[in-house]
Amino acid sequence: MAKISVVVYGADVACASCVNAPTSKDTYQWLQPLLKRKLPKHHFEFTYIDIENDTDNLTDHDEQFIERINDDELFYPLITMNDEYVADGYIQTRRVTRFIETHFNH
Repeated sequence: MAKISVVVYGADVACASCVNAPTSKDTYQWLQPLLKRKLPKHHFEFTYIDIENDTDNLTDHDEQFIERINDDELFYPLITMNDEYVADGYIQTRRVTRFIETHFNH
């Protein structure tokens, strides 16, 4: 069973370019049951990082992703798995599940 650390970076306010997209927290909440249901043989650990408020105890990876969001290189919500970029902005289920199938189904 693969152990996958899923991190969702986000903020309370929806990103400007993500009109009509789910909020960061909504994305975090629907992602958990979705991944557990679609990929039951994997063990997921989920973390939500508020890019505006959760600034303590961040890893270098976390700080780099937050900096790239703040520099408008990436959008939030942003999803990483085991510190690898998966998707950002408007999150699509197919892209997330394809990443897992490609990287963790060996």
